[in-house]
Amino acid sequence: MRFSEKLRENTNHIFEACYDHPFIQGIGKGHLEKEQLIHYVKQDYEYLNAMIQARALAIAKSRTREEMELFHSGIGFILNSEIHPHHNLCDQAGVGYDELHGYPLAPAAQHYAKHMLHTAYDGSIGDIIAATLPCPWIYLYVGRRLIEDFQPDDTHPFYDWITFYGQQEEPRMQEYLDKLDQMAETASEEEVKRWEEHFLDGCQLEYMFFDMAYKAEDWPFAEDKKPERTAE
Repeated sequence: MRFSEKLRENTNHIFEACYDHPFIQGIGKGHLEKEQLIHYVKQDYEYLNAMIQARALAIAKSRTREEMELFHSGIGFILNSEIHPHHNLCDQAGVGYDELHGYPLAPAAQHYAKHMLHTAYDGSIGDIIAATLPCPWIYLYVGRRLIEDFQPDDTHPFYDWITFYGQQEEPRMQEYLDKLDQMAETASEEEVKRWEEHFLDGCQLEYMFFDMAYKAEDWPFAEDKKPERTAE
């Protein structure tokens, strides 16, 4: 069994729980409240900034141009393509995408971002792949399940979101899986165990992120406004 297959098998219950979560089911049924959509986009935008930073650190730790390209292409995808599902949710919520940038991370999203960044600062590229892999893998899974179970057409309010993640001829994270499997073949027992822990933590944090969005969860005394930016 490949290392990535073991990771997937050991976390199948979390993948299933993510799909069954009312936020994802609300996507499938075409009904989520405006505040849920807005909170999700606010948090996901900042979370993805942390993902970009984690992958940038992986570039700095890469030893070959092939490794650099792997992480560089992932950064480009977030910057240039992953805005499309955000626009879909913003359109349904009746808000502009740019209006939702720059808000503080809520507790669950902050925990997830710090998990990735701490791993990226302290670990190897294997650690970084393991910590950042749950997001694209779970989104691929829930997207495909939503297509199978709800069979949305272009009249579905979240059609663009569902198909963006669920219709992938070649899974976008496949190169990361292949790289991690390759590294696992020669990794120490300690490294493999650490990667398993990073991946498990990331899967649980992914579930928590959906829960945070569904409940519009924030800090107890949060102010719903962007922090002021002072001129340099």
